[in-house]
Amino acid sequence: MGLGGCIILIAVGAILTFATDWHMQGVNLHMVGVILMIVGLIGVTTFSSIYRRRRVMVPPTTTVVEEDRHHARDGYTDGYGV
Repeated sequence: MGLGGCIILIAVGAILTFATDWHMQGVNLHMVGVILMIVGLIGVTTFSSIYRRRRVMVPPTTTVVEEDRHHARDGYTDGYGV
């Protein structure tokens, strides 16, 4: 479940807990709302900790060596010198 799903769980739980006055036999909607909010918060914290670990920069396994080639025209490196 992604971050969006967790936020939706929190929103639906808050709506069930604070904005409704429905009464269903055998189901406590306020408790269901609190449970949904708790599950959403656990999901947000888990997602953020996993996302934080993924952002760690790993150094490359192979090193890149760039050669500097100087094209100087001083008489010795142009093919006519020693």
